[in-house]
Order: sequence, then C-alpha cells, then structure tokens
Amino acid sequence: MMDADNAQSTRPYLIRALYEWCTDNGFTPFIAVQVDDSVRVPHEYVKDGEIVLNVSFDATSALQLGNEFIEFKGRFGGVARDIMVPVHRVLAIYARENGQGMAFPVTAAPDTAAPQPPLPEPKPAVLAPVRNSEDAGPDTPRPSGGGRPALTRVK
Repeated sequence: MMDADNAQSTRPYLIRALYEWCTDNGFTPFIAVQVDDSVRVPHEYVKDGEIVLNVSFDATSALQLGNEFIEFKGRFGGVARDIMVPVHRVLAIYARENGQGMAFPVTAAPDTAAPQPPLPEPKPAVLAPVRNSEDAGPDTPRPSGGGRPALTRVK
C-alpha cells in the first residue's frame, strides 16, 4: 500500500485530465514550459526561458502524456522535431480559445533535487478566463488589453 509520502505527483494526471477536457470541448490545448537542459525543444522558439507548445491532435504526432515526460513530434517552421518535456517543467496547460486551464509551480526533478525533508506538493492554482469588460459587473476589476483571453491566477 502506498502512503502519502511515496505517492506519485498529481501533475501528470491533471495535465491529462485538462488535455482531455480541451479536446472534448473542441478547444486547442497549449502547454507553457519552463525550459532548461532537461527540456528538448527547438531553442530558437524559446523566449525568456519559456516556450508555449500546441499539443493538440492536429499539431502533434505520436503524443504521449506520461507520468515523467510529455513526448511528441511537432513541426516548427515546416521541420519535424522530436519534443520531450519533463512533466515537472510544465508551468501550465490551458485552452487557447478561452485561457481556461491550470498553472503549476515549477519543481526540481525528483532525481536531481537536493535531499530535503519531504514537503507536501503545492496545490495547483486554478485559472479563470479574463472576462470582457462588457461581461463584468460594477465591482469586477476590468482587464487591460481589450478582454483577450489570458491566464489569471486565482487563489
């Protein structure tokens, strides 16, 4: 029997669930990734240490949403590339069309983390779409930038 200290991370399960939710609803699932040496992506598309990847069925080939890695083949500038993202480097998964999804704290790789007493995994933040100013009530803060969908951390 597995206890709480030895349980696997919930992150890969939540990523798969939100991927399925996006596809079931006709949305395009995107993942935001914090890039380091463990991430295999085309580095010419990395901005400020991050990359956003379209992981929809139409944009990928041989997609595998595993417990340790997200792997697929994708085309960048017309060139097929092998992509491999450690799950612990995923910052968020969300629907391109409305920004709904979930953000995650970036954690160190389980094998490379410095020995420390075990801490409970932080709860993922649930994201809500930014509403258009026409939809907002009188007490609702209005987003800047014209109401384009964006990720907003909700606590």
